[in-house]
Amino acid sequence: MRFVSISFFLWLFGLVTAFAAPAAGHAAEHHALPLNAQPLHSFLPVTNSMIMVWIAVGLIVLFCRAATREMALVPTGFQNFSEWAIESLYDFLENLMGPHLTGRTFWFFGSVFFFILVSNYLGLIPGVGTVGWHLKDTEGHAAGFLPILRGGNADINMTAAMSFTFAILWFYWAITENGIKGLAAHIFAPKGNFKGIMLVMMVPIFLFVGVLEIISIAIRPVALSFRLFGNIYGGEQTLEKLMDLVPKWLAFLPALPFYFMELLVGFVQALVFTLLCAIFLKLICDHGEEAHH
Repeated sequence: MRFVSISFFLWLFGLVTAFAAPAAGHAAEHHALPLNAQPLHSFLPVTNSMIMVWIAVGLIVLFCRAATREMALVPTGFQNFSEWAIESLYDFLENLMGPHLTGRTFWFFGSVFFFILVSNYLGLIPGVGTVGWHLKDTEGHAAGFLPILRGGNADINMTAAMSFTFAILWFYWAITENGIKGLAAHIFAPKGNFKGIMLVMMVPIFLFVGVLEIISIAIRPVALSFRLFGNIYGGEQTLEKLMDLVPKWLAFLPALPFYFMELLVGFVQALVFTLLCAIFLKLICDHGEEAHH
């Protein structure tokens, strides 16, 4: 069931990116990756990063289908590997959020983690960001370079779609776990056993702290978006800059050590994004697991 829910949610993510507004941009002379994803055709709102997102979603859906094609009570082979990957992430989140929250929200966190991981690794395939065609203006002069493919998470539209989706779900889970009154108390009410004059003095302090907490909650999706986008886009830019330092037939040499580092960065960034989302949810829903037993 976890495989099915992950496949369905990733398909929804693919649709979200289709409605993200693409911004056109031009590459520099040395084929540096543009800051904005570029539309591949003037009449179709499809960018080079959207193609990579759809490929990533397709690969994960195929992975889930292959893992569940011949289910056995005692898993072996590919099913065994798949269950190990899913259950390792599930156990990690369960130790952080507890059984109740993890069971309720794993469909989202599992989808996000594996989608970011696959997208990051697809962006490291040779040719992504470097294979394409040169653009010309109306007078026939060079006007930049359009790569056919671009890393999915190197597009701020994609990272923003995931972050603001989590923000909406965060409010839903926070309200359903705490109630509206409990949520307001969690943010604004004094924490601790204050009585008498001490309680009166602490109320305005915690009201001010609550306002700061509201600002923090509003900033979180923006910070999540730019953290993931900045790390992935910066890594791809670094690799391309290093490849420009030497002749083309030796371009892979200076980038090779950093390429292996990017393999680690791709995993770490997927884990960090998922971990931060899980922590944000745990903080607002943390009222003891004993209530759910």
